[in-house]
Amino acid sequence: MPQTNDLNFVTEYWVDAWQRWILSLDVLRQRGNSYLEDCEKNAPHVLSFKFEPVLDGRTLARPVNYVLVRIIPPDGTAIDPAKPPFVVVDPRAGHGPGIGGMKQDSEIGVAMAAGHPCYFIGFFPTPEPGQTIEDVCVAEAKFLEEVARRHPEAESKPVVVANCQAGWQIMMAAAIRPELFGPILLAGSPLSYWAGVRGRNPMRYLGGMLGGTWLTALAGDLGHGIFDGANLVANFESLNPANTYWEKPYNLYANIDTEAKRFLDFETWWGNPVLLNATEMQWIADNLFVGNKLTAGEIQTSTGVRVDLRNVRSPIIVLCSWGDNITPPQQALGWITDLYAHEDEIVANGQTIVYTLHQTIGHLGIFVSGKVATKEHAEFASCMEMIDLMPPGLYEAVIAEVDEGTVNPELIHGKYLFSLQARTLDDIRALGCNGEEDDRRFATVARISEVNHGLYCTLARPMVQALTSLQSAQAMRDLHPNRLRFAMFSDRNPAMRPVKDLAEQVRAARKPVAADNPMNSVEGVASAWITAWWENYRLMRDAATEAAFLGTYGSPILQALVGLGTSTARTERRVRRDLAREAIQARQQTELERHFEVGGLTEAIVRAVIHVRLPEGRVDERGFSALQALRRAQPANRRLTFGEIKALFRQQYLLVRLDEERAVRAIPRLLPDSEQQRRRAWAAVCEVIAARGELPDEGRQRLDRLQALFGITKQQVAE
Repeated sequence: MPQTNDLNFVTEYWVDAWQRWILSLDVLRQRGNSYLEDCEKNAPHVLSFKFEPVLDGRTLARPVNYVLVRIIPPDGTAIDPAKPPFVVVDPRAGHGPGIGGMKQDSEIGVAMAAGHPCYFIGFFPTPEPGQTIEDVCVAEAKFLEEVARRHPEAESKPVVVANCQAGWQIMMAAAIRPELFGPILLAGSPLSYWAGVRGRNPMRYLGGMLGGTWLTALAGDLGHGIFDGANLVANFESLNPANTYWEKPYNLYANIDTEAKRFLDFETWWGNPVLLNATEMQWIADNLFVGNKLTAGEIQTSTGVRVDLRNVRSPIIVLCSWGDNITPPQQALGWITDLYAHEDEIVANGQTIVYTLHQTIGHLGIFVSGKVATKEHAEFASCMEMIDLMPPGLYEAVIAEVDEGTVNPELIHGKYLFSLQARTLDDIRALGCNGEEDDRRFATVARISEVNHGLYCTLARPMVQALTSLQSAQAMRDLHPNRLRFAMFSDRNPAMRPVKDLAEQVRAARKPVAADNPMNSVEGVASAWITAWWENYRLMRDAATEAAFLGTYGSPILQALVGLGTSTARTERRVRRDLAREAIQARQQTELERHFEVGGLTEAIVRAVIHVRLPEGRVDERGFSALQALRRAQPANRRLTFGEIKALFRQQYLLVRLDEERAVRAIPRLLPDSEQQRRRAWAAVCEVIAARGELPDEGRQRLDRLQALFGITKQQVAE
């Protein structure tokens, strides 16, 4: 520590502080130059992998600014042609494309490391004239068709990883064309827009506080038919002003010697907003953000097809986080309780839904963080076939580190054990959900929005459009704060031109201050105080916003004026019955009744394994690995395809669930007369069951009963 009468530590600190300031200014200069360079590019992106174009959406019958590319595997990466291809779709929510493959430890990187071919769906900065959300869904279906065509050897359909906004878009496409999709992984994707908990999710109140979507229409008109994605970026940044206005720039300044590259990489993606057609953004605001019509089944295509998420046949995996203030868990998972009243309805509809909850990661970290990529995304990639094999129902994915006490670690891929645990809708409701009063408030906002939007279109739109030109719209975009703050620090600004040379001189004479310098502590305290001030401001702002929203739209008079009266918004918004679906389910149930005694040795093995493990409500990758090993041991000409195994597991699970006692009693009728074959089958059952270690008492009793049904004596077991 410096002596108290020695003031050199003050001088050293101020020299370091001045140098950090110059270097930070130079990083902002580099950021501004990068922004201007990207503005000149035809297709700016932040993908770190080499790729080749496959299909350009601008050439389709209904042109869109989306594009499908194939990711070229890095040298040394082994791709298994039998594994389903992964298709990563980035969000077009204001930012440019590429975040799903920005670095090696990314969604694309871990999928290729697991042996999957990879594709990426990105987009150009400017939309095609007349492009609609429905056009984008049609294009994404075309892309999936092309990917599947290129991989005839794959054992299942393409896996789609959809980030944020891309999630609801992919779910719409899958509801319209369910036959094209394999498992769908939704990363931080909102589907239930009114959901949330009081005191934590202020963004859901934004539509109400703005009086509905009329401002969206105004922004589109001022943009001459174009909506600027910078407005969406600004909304995201406003959620955490402490980070936006202090923590992010201060972190760069405080750690300038190590932070510059990471800062520039992120800002390259964050700081170059893309554009949407005004009609696209209006559709999103009316039908999703404010209307919340997706999970209510109120959206229809131009040909009259209802977009019903219950039509999705693929497993749906939801990755969300308690640290996400943009898509909180309630918005990521609330669609499940919007569609279903009980988990039995999920099974009856044949849907497999898996979710996992991260405890701390923020919204962007869900699809950007290297730690999330190498744990959650890597485990999903390596265990995707297992998920695809799961029978219908609701499950939570639990990812735990492998330790010394883990049984059969050789059956586990990597350093984490991936397991699926059965859950109920009460588990989803326990995460937090709206009461009927809050749903009625949001329904009131939707009605008010329709009125205000209609008034704007009738009274103000003609005048606004008459006063707007292409030039004025472009000038407004150029002067948007989220663009201007980048450009003003670039070399186009004459005041910034000396910074480069000055920064080079500073680097040559760099003298970082000692870590134990007392002035560092003063700086840290000041920074903490500024952060606390901004955080207190956010808390007060959010509390005032929530109180104003609840008070305004909770008014019985206002609700009555918009026609809600005393009816419950929750009842009104329950997705409608689908008589055709119910008729199909009834036929399937009748057909299922005929299969208790239909099948052979394979059906008996699968039914036995399901019966023994069913009470635990849990499966993990070890059992699946053992099952895969048994399958690979079969001669190629007798080996079941993955699709056949999936259908077999689903049928046997449904039989056991329909009437477990009857299904078990029928097992002897499925077995051959050959004692040798029955003994081999019993050995297979025991091998799969033993993969997870010791059975609980009930499982042991069930196994003993099955041993007798297989006709295996204790002496034969001992042999």
